[in-house]
Amino acid sequence: MFNAQCSNAQRQEKNWRERILADPAVCHGKACIKGTRVMVSVVLDNIAAGLTPDAVAQAYHVAPDDVHAALLYAAEPAKESVLPL
Repeated sequence: MFNAQCSNAQRQEKNWRERILADPAVCHGKACIKGTRVMVSVVLDNIAAGLTPDAVAQAYHVAPDDVHAALLYAAEPAKESVLPL
C-alpha cells in the first residue's frame, strides 16, 4: 500500500511539473499554467472564492488537469513544514 501511495505521489508531482512553469519572461516569473499567462495564484483565488475546478478551467480556457496541477503545486510547501497552531 505504501509503495502505491508513493508511486501515486510521484506521478502527481510529475504531472504538475509538466504543467506549471515559472519563467522570468512570463508574468514576472510567477508560477503559471504552461503555455498561458494564467497564474497559479489566480486559479487558487478562484477556487478559494467558491468556483469549482471545472468552472475555473472553463473560465480561463485551460484543461481541468491544469487546475489540478496548480493545486498540487500549491500543496508542495505544506508537505515540508509544520506551522504552530
